[in-house]
Amino acid sequence: MDYQSLSHSKWECKYHVVFIPKYRKKKLYGSIRTDLGEELHRLAEQKESKILEGHMMSDHIHMLIQIAPKYSVAQVIGYIKCKSAIYVAQGYFVSTVGLDEDVIRNYIRDQEEDRRQDGQQQLSL
Repeated sequence: MDYQSLSHSKWECKYHVVFIPKYRKKKLYGSIRTDLGEELHRLAEQKESKILEGHMMSDHIHMLIQIAPKYSVAQVIGYIKCKSAIYVAQGYFVSTVGLDEDVIRNYIRDQEEDRRQDGQQQLSL
């Protein structure tokens, strides 16, 4: 395991997060898609977090994100959603990853393949 360190602790806090554009409109394409991946990474880093895996579909975003324990998931995801270039719905899905990180990474990657089969465009984060 690759543990992170703060001054008095070792930690590994990873989450699978999914959020959608307002009204689940298919807005994540074109120039928005081109720049949004970099923007999401930059915003995560501002909260001492790191997007480890992610895929952007036309109507939702999957992320595997590592968040330092001094921040709550709600703080980081709220910040990313508020500051990003997309108008997203209020809620989001979050699940802890724990020892199932490889399963979650494969699930996120499979989302891309499933969508490709459905004829939708993908863009890796």
